Amino acid sequence: MSRRTYLAILAGAFALLWIALAIQPYDRADWLLENALLAAGVLFLVVTRNSIPLSRASCAMVFVFLCLHAIGAHYTYSLVPYDEAFRSLTGHSLNGFFGAERNHYDRVIHFAYGLLLFYPFRELLMLRAGVRGFWSWFLPLDLAMSTSLLYELIEWGAAMVYGGDLGAAFLGTQGDEWDAHKDMALAGLGALCALAGIQAINRLKGRDLALDWLARVRGARA
Repeated sequence: MSRRTYLAILAGAFALLWIALAIQPYDRADWLLENALLAAGVLFLVVTRNSIPLSRASCAMVFVFLCLHAIGAHYTYSLVPYDEAFRSLTGHSLNGFFGAERNHYDRVIHFAYGLLLFYPFRELLMLRAGVRGFWSWFLPLDLAMSTSLLYELIEWGAAMVYGGDLGAAFLGTQGDEWDAHKDMALAGLGALCALAGIQAINRLKGRDLALDWLARVRGARA
């Protein structure tokens, strides 16, 4: 399968999911706010698809993250019915099993942000900034954490501008005064887990798979 076909399949699958979730979201105003950043991200991916030809693994990770975000935008992050879905499948409460008293979908997404986007960030920095060695591991971790911080500032700004129920829905703290701190910590933890996992895979393979990808990209451009 060619890279173009692979990307077309991912794009088509995401478009179908996004369209389905765009129909009667729980809160249209919050959905619009959540999708503003998603639209910016998708536009960036489309514009840079040739100048930053991410590996298939990275594209799949970005695809999964965007799908998770689209689900959160449809329901609003505080109301995604994951516990109800789990109960309907198993007859048991997932929140009850973990002793959770709040909706933790937003926590999962922040963790997934670091976990799923660490590797694409690494490829981006290796290709465009030429980082190698220690810096090819540290800088993607730093980028995941710093952009997580930036997102929390955007949330805070939006909540201040819009206020009321819309601001509260977008902020999604659910009464937790340490919500932003926990979200940033989870993004960092997710990136650390990705770093450890990728290094383990590289040691198992006996080579850095990202360097193999970079060699193929440069070979194709030669």
